[in-house]
Amino acid sequence: MDKTTGEYDFTRLETVVFGVGKVEALGRELSRRGAKRALIVTGKTLGQSKLLDQVKSAAGNALAGVFTGAAQHVPSQTVTELVAEARRVGADAMVSFGGGSPIDTVKNAAWQLMGGRAGSRTIDIASAATTSGSGGEILHIAIPTTLSAGEFTPGGGVTDESTKVKGVVADPRLQARAVILDPALTVETPAWLWASTGMRALDHAVEGSYSTRHQLVTDTLASKAIALLNAHLLPSLQTHGDDELEHRVQCQLAAWLSNFGMSSNSRGGISHALGHQIGPMWNVPHGITSCITLPHVMRLMADEGYQEWSEELESFFTDSGFERSQVDQGVYYKRAGDEHTVITVSVDNMAITSAHMSHIDAFKAQLRTRFEITDLGELKWLLGLKVERNRKERTITISQEAYVNTVLERFKMEDANPAPTPTKAIPNVFSSGIELSQS
Repeated sequence: MDKTTGEYDFTRLETVVFGVGKVEALGRELSRRGAKRALIVTGKTLGQSKLLDQVKSAAGNALAGVFTGAAQHVPSQTVTELVAEARRVGADAMVSFGGGSPIDTVKNAAWQLMGGRAGSRTIDIASAATTSGSGGEILHIAIPTTLSAGEFTPGGGVTDESTKVKGVVADPRLQARAVILDPALTVETPAWLWASTGMRALDHAVEGSYSTRHQLVTDTLASKAIALLNAHLLPSLQTHGDDELEHRVQCQLAAWLSNFGMSSNSRGGISHALGHQIGPMWNVPHGITSCITLPHVMRLMADEGYQEWSEELESFFTDSGFERSQVDQGVYYKRAGDEHTVITVSVDNMAITSAHMSHIDAFKAQLRTRFEITDLGELKWLLGLKVERNRKERTITISQEAYVNTVLERFKMEDANPAPTPTKAIPNVFSSGIELSQS
């Protein structure tokens, strides 16, 4: 019998308060942590809502100001503006109010205020978490109004407006210390946004459950999150009054469970990798990208026989000269040539990062030979390569009503019956022309 071993990493989250009217706990959470100058951070829509008045009132005498410039996918310019505002009002705490955008905007601004470098970087949680700024820590309290669950992670995305490429900052100190889940503050969230971020939470739970890092704790959190979403997401959109609020708080709890085990432990997979780049490139909300990518990734995982496949990959990495990281057991690396280029391979995402495209091409060729793969496409490599946009031919404007149909047509992701037997051929869902930089 195999011996059970493992570890579970906790974030610096200290308190989760949930229930109708619990926004009133904001003042207490600020006071008990010594915060006297709190800056509320939200977007333009909630910035004009009466719900904001409840948050401002709950902050009490600690309220130093309100910033309403948070925007979808966290453009780096909005982070710069928030940093300037935080300094202007002398903020010692920030309260994010809204969805993932204000939450990640706060994290990126806090990172800069702590002395971290501005601008987006390649998404690499393992290495990002080892980088620290030198400034003082900024208290973050999150009051989410969607189900994207970014408030439960110590990392935040940010988009380089010039390239439309999304990167991440990650540091244990960026974790919100308190999260307030008040369903009464979600009633103005548009139905499409509530439903799609609910699917984002489902994406967290599903990808955490089939991760090579999954374990008893993450499996338990993921399974309960899936059950709660299945029971309450649809009714939360179909009921009214007290019943609606109860279904909504259950969805909020599901979102918490979905990401609490995934972000620092089992981590995301291919659906997350795709969504993080599709979203900023074509201005598609991450909840919608999960609706698009998750069914196809689940089908891929089912067809591939994931456990057997990952064991074969581990053997291949070793045979190809890769060494397994002593810090992160899901990462393999090797140095190439005199320039000591490091190729990092995550088994979960199959992402390769290298300064030289030739090294990536060589590795892909080895994979094709070993596993008889005829068309890798870009599905497995999106995280490690820079995605470029042809501004003349590939600029797409998508209205909210047309998100799903337009993007489905764009990427030719027609539903198809899964193959009757497992296959190792990975479908090239990006055959319609995302271009990859060859530099």
